Parts: sequence; C-alpha cells; structure tokens
Amino acid sequence: MSDAERDLAEHSELSRRFFLRCGAALAASSAAFTHAADSLPPELAPALEKLESYFTPQDKFGDVSRGTPVPHSLPLAKRKEAGLTRETWRLDIVSDPENPATLEKQFTRKDNTAIDFDTLLKLGVRNAVRFPKVMTCLNIGCPLGMGIWEGVPLRTLVWLTRPKENLRRVFYYGFHNDDPKQRFRSSLPVGRVLEDYDDLPPVIVCYKLNGEWLTPERGAPVRIVVPEHYGYKSVKWLTHVVLSNLSHANDTYGTQNNDVDSPIKTFAATLHAPDTAKANAPIPVTGYAQGGISGLSKVQVWVSPAGKGWAEDDPYFTTAPWTDATILEPPRKWGGELPGDAVPKDTMGFDAAGKPKVWPMRLAKAHWAALLPGLPAGAYALRCRTIDAKGQAQPMPRPFKKGGRCEIETVKFNVE
Repeated sequence: MSDAERDLAEHSELSRRFFLRCGAALAASSAAFTHAADSLPPELAPALEKLESYFTPQDKFGDVSRGTPVPHSLPLAKRKEAGLTRETWRLDIVSDPENPATLEKQFTRKDNTAIDFDTLLKLGVRNAVRFPKVMTCLNIGCPLGMGIWEGVPLRTLVWLTRPKENLRRVFYYGFHNDDPKQRFRSSLPVGRVLEDYDDLPPVIVCYKLNGEWLTPERGAPVRIVVPEHYGYKSVKWLTHVVLSNLSHANDTYGTQNNDVDSPIKTFAATLHAPDTAKANAPIPVTGYAQGGISGLSKVQVWVSPAGKGWAEDDPYFTTAPWTDATILEPPRKWGGELPGDAVPKDTMGFDAAGKPKVWPMRLAKAHWAALLPGLPAGAYALRCRTIDAKGQAQPMPRPFKKGGRCEIETVKFNVE
C-alpha cells in the first residue's frame, strides 16, 4: 500500500448501528433544510454566520503571483514605466516569428500601433462580457477567490489582425521585469478562442472584477481570464498576444510537469468543523464546493471513528456510507464589494433580476452545510466529497494531481 493510500485508509468503518443512526440524523437535518438560511436547523446558525461572502473582495483573493520582484509590488513610477497602469498600458498582437500565422496586420509598440487601454474600452462598448468564475490554482486545494470578471473577448482582438491562414494556436504572456527567464506563458488552441464550446463564456481580455477596475494584485491593468481553466491560463499583467501556427501547447506550466489541458475539476472541502465537540450533541459543519467543468449536483459527508484501515481496493471510499449534505441556495447578499451588492446587468448566467439561472453554477463555488448527529466520546474523521452533474464521485473522473487538486479531504476531530 502506498503512503497516500495508507493515509486514506487509517480510519475504519462504523458499526452498522452507528451507520443507521448517523444516516437517520443527517436525513432528518437535510429534511429540515429549506432554501433560506433562516430555515436551517438552529444549531447551524453560528457556523453559517462564519461563512465567507459568496463573491470575494479583490483584496481578499489568494495570491500566487510570480516574479522577482512581483510586478504588483513595484512602485507606481516603475509600474507606469513598465506599462502597468491604465494610462501607459499597451498590448502587442503579433505573428509568431518561429511558427508564423498569416496576418494582414500586426499591432506593436515598436511601430506605435499597439492596442492601448482607451481602444480596449471602445471595443468593450459593443463587445464587453461579464461572467462569474472561481479563480483556482492547479496545485492548491482551495479556490483563490470567486468573482465576476469583465472584459472584451480575446477573439475580438484576434480578428483585428485579419488572419488568413496558418493559425492554430494563441499564446500570451505578461510583464515579468523584462527578464526572459521570468516570463510566464500560457496558450490555447485558436478554436477555443474563436468559439465558445458547450455554452462556455468567451476567453476575455479582462479589466474589471466585481464591477471595479482590476487592482495591481489581480493583474491590472489587463489580464486574460479563461472561464473553464485554472489560474495559470489567466495570465496577469498582459502585454503580448502571439498568433502561431504551432500545433501543440507551449505553456510554461507544461515544462513543470503539469497537465496544461485539464479544465477545472469538481470537489468539496470544509470551512468549519470543530477541533473538539461535545459528546452526544449535534455537530455543525460547513464547507465549499467548486463546480468544475462537469458541474455540481451533490455534496456528501461521512464520519468514521479513527484507528483502522479501509479496503485497499477502494482508495476513494466509493462503498462508504456517504450522506447528502445541503448545498446552500444563492445568498441574500452577494458580497465581494459589488456596487449596491447587485450583480451587474447582463452578467452571463444571471437573469434580468440578477438571480442565477441555474444553481449551483458551473465553474463557480457553492457553500454547503450539514448537522452531524451526536457522537459518543472518541476520535473521528470527517470526509466530504462531491457528485458532479454527470453522477461522477470525487475524485473521479480525473484523480491525478497534476491535472488539478481534487483528493478527498480528511478532517480529524475529537468528541469529549
């Protein structure tokens, strides 16, 4: 047995009697859950009050920015010089010199034709889109933040070059201290840039988050945002878009043993669980779920006493007695410092009244809650998992870490 499997197998099954008692209690609490937080069991109220806001304020996002120094840490004068302010930003859109695409026009700072911020906003008058998306890192087991991203579809800029032929890939990169060794590049097949598959939002050249200009930490003045992908595809401090006849991905992350073609996965984790609980008293737990490319239909929980192993041929606990938790419905207050706490008009996925058309939303987060039954004194392990919209249980169908973290989380606690 591997170390990972041994770690997953360190807890035993409950007795059949305990399974039945646990399942009955969770079923009862789920039946009491209605679509408003004030209708949930009162024991959950303190935990629900601690939940993060649905949308994340810009200054509360997790930050995994690259660079030495990190570009957003540069003094204002240096950022102006580097083109990292709205007044000085410029974007080159060029053919790849090594694998050239046939373009009628290119845009460069060298010949004073690069796209500036005012031009981008003028394109946005007719073309701008906004959509909700969870920003999440390929190798970190929690989202960095949830927001409404706004910008101009990347294809709008691509078409300005009037491409003719030999265009198979679009790659792009941002400012990284004028040091080629620090350059971080991502890429997409041109088909994804020009067409939105399966009702996905478009890939955008982004300048707003939650209705406000991007901050330097979030990639200001302009970044890429790719709806279905992890954060490494959404390059910050954008300066160059390169149109190429290259037939394969050339992402920087690809050289670091990552799967650069895996879209966001569906998974769940806890936000509130006790370190110590009282014996025979209900235990409130809450968490979040990330709805990946395959959507989200359920969150499930399972409590087991610590101490014994699990079947070696079932490393993902598929035969464990999982019980449905409750996915909380849309919040009454969105948070994220949205102006007027209102979802901006014409945000994709929302109706005219600012309500989600489908819940939970794909490529977004959701909160969940469960009231565990009272337990006898002892040491326990709480696990949670998702079932996606195709009926696939976490961590399937893509359990490999280099394609995105999604392992089943284990939270240990004691009952006294």
